[in-house]
Amino acid sequence: MRIDNISFIEIGSPGAHIFSRFPIPRLGSILLSTILRDEGYNIRVFIEDIAEPDWSFIENSDIVCISTITPTAIRAYEIADRLGKTGIKVIIGGPHPSFLPEEALEHADYVVRGEGDYTLSELISYLRKMEPSIESIQGLSYKDDSGKIVHNLPRPLLEDLDSLPEPDFSLVHGWRPSNIYPISTSRGCPFNCRFCSVIPMFGRKYRFKSVDATLKEIRYVSSVSKATVFFVDDNFAANKNRTKAILKGMVNEAMKISWSAQVRTDVAKDAELLRLLADSGCSTLYIGFESVNPETLEFYNKKQDIHEIMDCIRAVKDHGIRIHGMFVLGADTDDVETIKRTADFAIKLKIDTVQFMMLTPLPGTPVFFEMRDSGRLLHTDWAKYDAHHVVFNPVMMKPETLHIETLRAMKRFYSWRYILNNLLRLDFYYAAIGLYGKRAVKDALDKARAYLETLEFTHREQSVCGCN
Repeated sequence: MRIDNISFIEIGSPGAHIFSRFPIPRLGSILLSTILRDEGYNIRVFIEDIAEPDWSFIENSDIVCISTITPTAIRAYEIADRLGKTGIKVIIGGPHPSFLPEEALEHADYVVRGEGDYTLSELISYLRKMEPSIESIQGLSYKDDSGKIVHNLPRPLLEDLDSLPEPDFSLVHGWRPSNIYPISTSRGCPFNCRFCSVIPMFGRKYRFKSVDATLKEIRYVSSVSKATVFFVDDNFAANKNRTKAILKGMVNEAMKISWSAQVRTDVAKDAELLRLLADSGCSTLYIGFESVNPETLEFYNKKQDIHEIMDCIRAVKDHGIRIHGMFVLGADTDDVETIKRTADFAIKLKIDTVQFMMLTPLPGTPVFFEMRDSGRLLHTDWAKYDAHHVVFNPVMMKPETLHIETLRAMKRFYSWRYILNNLLRLDFYYAAIGLYGKRAVKDALDKARAYLETLEFTHREQSVCGCN
């Protein structure tokens, strides 16, 4: 097969939320496209949250690779179906098809499961010159000549992250230096939160880029853009000594960048780390607090308590660093009062921005299997598996109660008082976030009735036919 042009498509988010106006592309497509570009192919990457794709180029590609997470899967399948009818080979990858490859193969020719750094390259080589043999390509799912689905052996997780090239953002259609730059310095997570898909996808062992390789990438980004850097690692401070070495390098080289990252509450226990975070230009830490209910923290297997959460908030803010707090509502141990206490907690401790998300059983996670096997999933309209729609039957409240009360909690947080307080501090950026958040919540509440009515209709239909 002659292969010249290859397109990558990262499907856009199906709905708005508080940070929809600040899209952060997932790095998978950009990294894989860089690898294939280095092998001599003409590559373009289309990220729908960044810019409208050039469908003319896509439809004249020899191969189209589509990356999707669960809430974007339905649109991914629609695009795959349309392109497949033209004879273009379609390859799908990402977390959702990795966990549901049989479903994805109803729409695509091949599914790359898990980390695709080498799987995709080997598959392209096979399609171009029929080698290596398709049976030898680890991490690949496909249909054989008889139509039978074949799942090749899983590919072992990549150990040497330094062997990967630096993602080339110039391959991204519509990319501007002002966009937020994502940087990945590690993969994996040793923790085991029941709702998280990181472990099923990337394993429980942390794998790190070296300090030198990480600094090289940060150095390059700081030289081409003044945009904020976002470290997309599940926990940027997983190895504190390594993180300190990176931050010391940034400080010693006087890198003038603003950056943010995801961390756990344990950063607050290390005074030197907190100082280096502030000195190196950290503007915001994204922290998964998850709950103010001790029973829920235990249910989630979060390995932290409410006192650690409070200490973390105070310590981080004392160093002049903003906090984006993330909470997951609707566990089997949560009731309506839990949701209200969560909003009270976030307001009282003056967290800068929040996301109150509904527990979402993503395929591949323990909570998904538990709810699927017990018949608690309301539907599998994947577009609604975005943490902003209720998709399961909670134990201690009705589904509609979880949905509405979570949105009301967001409304309470992004109040006129929040906006006014930021205006009085002349913090127009956070005042604008408050206004956007307020509008996003209003829009979500306006749409909630129609969605919840569909849930009631589905429940009635199931009751009539005895399906549930």
